[in-house]
Amino acid sequence: QVQLVESGGGLVQPGGSLRLACAASGSIFSIGDMGWSRQAPGKQREFVAGITSGGSTNYADSVKGRFIISRDNANNTVSLQMNSLKPEDTAVYYCNANIRRRSFLRSVDYWGQGTQVTVSS
Repeated sequence: QVQLVESGGGLVQPGGSLRLACAASGSIFSIGDMGWSRQAPGKQREFVAGITSGGSTNYADSVKGRFIISRDNANNTVSLQMNSLKPEDTAVYYCNANIRRRSFLRSVDYWGQGTQVTVSS
């Protein structure tokens, strides 16, 4: 009924840029916080960036100054602009959103399927 669809992953060289996008669809009443996390092989998932419904943002120390998170409330989307990419940024990136469904009183966290980002020369 509610799903998140990610796009924009791929292969880039160190120092390059990539833009990820995630669109929420379904029976949605409202969307609260949205964000991005990532998981590299052999490592646990880590927070990357988040943005509130009011537009306040926060980032992991490892990506500050390089990544920018934004949202388009009219289209229920969240984006992640990644610049100056490093090999250590290689991971599967997941978007998430706290969504209140139509006819429901509570909000629930939803997750996308993930998109692969590989930074290599």
